[in-house]
Amino acid sequence: MYLHLFLFFTLNSSLFGLNTNVSALGNDTDYHALLKFKESISNNPLYSWNSSTHFCNWPGITCNSMHERVLMLNLEGYDLHGSISPALGNLSFLRILSLQNNGFGGKIPQEVGLLVQLQTLYLNNNSLIGEIPTNLTSCTKLENIDLSLNNLVGKLPNEIGSLRMLREFSIVTNKIEGQIPPSIGNLTSMSHLVLGDNNLEGHIPQEIGHLRKLIFLDIYSNKLSGMLPSTVYNMSSLITFSASVNRFNQSLPSNIFHTLPNLQEFDIGANQISGPIPTSITNASVLRLLDIDGSHFVGKFPNVGKLCDLRIVSASNNHLGSNSSKDLDFLSPLTNCSKLRVLSISYNNFGGVLPNFIGNFSTQMSQLYLGGNDISGKIPSELGNLNSLILLTMEFNHLYGTIPSTFGKFQKMQKLELEGNKLSGQISPFIGNLSQLFFLHLGDNMLEGSVPPSLTKCQKLQYLNLCQNNLKGTIPLEVFSLFSLTSLNLSQNLLSGNLPGEVGKLKNIEEFDVSKNHLSGKILGTIGECLSLEYLSLQGNSFHGIIPSSLASLKGLRGLDLSQNHFSGSIPEGLQHISTLEYLNVSFNMLDGEVPTEGIFRNASGFAVSGNRKLCAGISELHLPPCPAKERKFVKHHNHTRLIVVIACVVAFLLILLSCVTIYWMKKRNKQPFSDSSAINQLPMVSYKSLHDGTDGFSARNLIGFGNFGSVYKGTLESEDKVVAIKVLNLQKKGAHKSFMAECNALRNIRHRNLVKILTCCSSIDYKGQEFRALVSEFMTNGSLESWLHPAMEISDQPKALDLEQRLNIITDVASVLHYLHYECEQAIVHCDLKPSNILLDECFVAHLTDFGLAKLLSSIGVSPMQSSTVEIKGTIGYAAPEYGMGSRVSIEGDMYSFGILVLEMLTERRPTDETFKDGRNLHDYVKISIPNHLSQIMDRTILLEDSDKLTLMDRNVRECLHSLFRIALACSVESPKERMSMVGVIRELNLIKSSLLRSMNALQTQQRT
Repeated sequence: MYLHLFLFFTLNSSLFGLNTNVSALGNDTDYHALLKFKESISNNPLYSWNSSTHFCNWPGITCNSMHERVLMLNLEGYDLHGSISPALGNLSFLRILSLQNNGFGGKIPQEVGLLVQLQTLYLNNNSLIGEIPTNLTSCTKLENIDLSLNNLVGKLPNEIGSLRMLREFSIVTNKIEGQIPPSIGNLTSMSHLVLGDNNLEGHIPQEIGHLRKLIFLDIYSNKLSGMLPSTVYNMSSLITFSASVNRFNQSLPSNIFHTLPNLQEFDIGANQISGPIPTSITNASVLRLLDIDGSHFVGKFPNVGKLCDLRIVSASNNHLGSNSSKDLDFLSPLTNCSKLRVLSISYNNFGGVLPNFIGNFSTQMSQLYLGGNDISGKIPSELGNLNSLILLTMEFNHLYGTIPSTFGKFQKMQKLELEGNKLSGQISPFIGNLSQLFFLHLGDNMLEGSVPPSLTKCQKLQYLNLCQNNLKGTIPLEVFSLFSLTSLNLSQNLLSGNLPGEVGKLKNIEEFDVSKNHLSGKILGTIGECLSLEYLSLQGNSFHGIIPSSLASLKGLRGLDLSQNHFSGSIPEGLQHISTLEYLNVSFNMLDGEVPTEGIFRNASGFAVSGNRKLCAGISELHLPPCPAKERKFVKHHNHTRLIVVIACVVAFLLILLSCVTIYWMKKRNKQPFSDSSAINQLPMVSYKSLHDGTDGFSARNLIGFGNFGSVYKGTLESEDKVVAIKVLNLQKKGAHKSFMAECNALRNIRHRNLVKILTCCSSIDYKGQEFRALVSEFMTNGSLESWLHPAMEISDQPKALDLEQRLNIITDVASVLHYLHYECEQAIVHCDLKPSNILLDECFVAHLTDFGLAKLLSSIGVSPMQSSTVEIKGTIGYAAPEYGMGSRVSIEGDMYSFGILVLEMLTERRPTDETFKDGRNLHDYVKISIPNHLSQIMDRTILLEDSDKLTLMDRNVRECLHSLFRIALACSVESPKERMSMVGVIRELNLIKSSLLRSMNALQTQQRT
């Protein structure tokens, strides 16, 4: 008996000891595997992975509490670089491996195939190369694989069919080639199959029809061909089918939509599919998107008026219609689709007249494409009822008559194309009502009258084309106040007069064409101030005088046509130093002298000089006569040399004397009362009386905020038919004068959709005889970002809240305007005071940056500015870069720090001056130690409130977006200026986040409906 007990305890203690040793051995294996993984990271930010704490407590690690084995390795968005260590294959208990949104390179190690417990593998958005490891199929418990946004090559493994538990598989945006293996039909648990943007070819295997749980199938942008397999049409669970930009052909079966009752998105555009649109589409009762753009469909467009959820119909670039008067009958039922936002039927064969009921389309209609058809008749005035339109294209039809005045209702219109018709009459002043317009093309019509000065109200206009009309008169000076213009084409009209010197104001112009008009006079040197100019066409006018040498300043010029004018003198030698110049035509003028031989002048095919009898020399291919000898001219020149030297000395003496007098008066002037400078001369002025009356005597009830150097009032002006914001400077406060001038200097020559527009200013005397300074700007309906992040509860019982999408849009808006200020202005501008109270929101929650009272102009990017951050340049505590407090100079990196803190505040609800940040802690450190594992604890609770449906489901893409935003903010707000993320990188990352969030929201909506 005792012997049995002794043997029992001996054997069991031995077994218990063996289990303990195995556990310890496994624990030690995981520890060393993680250290090996850390060693393979080149930038190694995992400084907290050390022996001072147990590895189960390291950031990104989740362990089994009983055996202390690693279950999850989640390091998404840690900005890790290097390679993925094969040692990860030793984490034998690992279930979740998430390394997305990093910078890993190299191949996916084969050892990943040893992780037999693995359920989730996220390696997307890295720089991985090589093939998908074939032994990955040994991980038979895998449910989710995402290898998107890498540089993977090779083929899809045939063995992929063995992953029977796989639900989501995504390899979008790689370089995977070959065919889709038939074994994919074995993945019967699959719900999301995303293979888009690769080089896959061949046919879609029929076996794909076995995936009865598939709701999302995306194979867009590949080289797939043949017919769409009939088995796809029997996948009744399918919600989204995207197969655009491939090589599919033949036609669709007539009953295709009978067996797809849940289909919401059907995208097969940019293929070679032909035949009619199946009439069974009328049974697709939940269809939201129909995209057959760029295919070969023919016949009538079916009646889809019963599809109440329809939002987007894109059928452009097909062969629909028969140039018949009944081709547009299908438009009438579409007026029942109350959610329709986009209708695109351009470049087909639709004939007939636009019906008046087109004005009964959905009030949500934002984009309407009708161009490139055979539509005739007048434009219905009822079209103006669609006042939510942001885009309307009707180009290249047979429309006639005038442009309806009801188009003046298009307050949101951004792009309007009416070219290539037979429109007549004048361009009505209503065009000035389209204040959001950035693209206007009315060319190739029969329009008369003058170029409307009201265009000056379209301050966002970038593209203006009025060519090939019958416009007369001079070019109004107001056109040259459109500083945002990048392309201006007024060619082939009847315009007369001079080309005014104000043309130099077009700092952003890239294409300028006034050819074939009746313009005359000299070309002033200010044309050389258009430093962005690439193509300049002045041919076929009556310009005279010399070709201005300032054209040599246009270092990006690619095409210059001055032919068929009356230019005289020599060809400016400076043109030969423009390395980008590809085409130069000076033919049929009255030029003389020697033709240069360098640069563009070396290429006879890119340079035309015919019709100038007095030109000489040049390269031999031009066959010009040699230039006459210059000996006598040289002697005559020599005789004048002494006289020139004497004159030069006298001039130099006078300049020195003038400089001394100027310095004396400048010093004396500094002691006199403040006076306006040229900084505000370009702004229209308004009287003190107008501001006083418009604010009820600057009444307290109109006070809406405070700035650094004054107060902001809400008011109205007689000259502005809208509510405005009036910033009144407190001139008793030190620095207010300088703030006023700084703001005028910063804003006078810059234009951007995310800047608060200064409408006018006031520099006057108030009713008490005191100096008075004020700036008048656009009034923003939704106030400041500050009021939304930190609302005053006593004002409203219902707290204000911004959802995640709105916050992302605001962050993108601010990033866009900072990129413009830092890199796109002629002189870089540093704002120096970026914070929520200086970001205003309009009625559409578009962000506008304001308060440039501390702004500084920098001489050039990368060159240390002369200004130093003295006590006058403090910014705001918590937002100002730490180096400013140590006397460092103002820099772009300082704005980047403020941007990072701003984003952190928007995501966490905490101000950088929160009282919880003590003992050297700050907002940056608070966030850094809390992500990614404690995301929900630091997020603004109002995001959780507004986005509860999205965030309780916590779709992984939403998590990725949030993590990425936090990562960007932390990268911008690091202490060292040199290590801060640039705005170029921020813009790139934000674009990825927005596209990912959009996909996520669509997927979540789909999931909720099902």
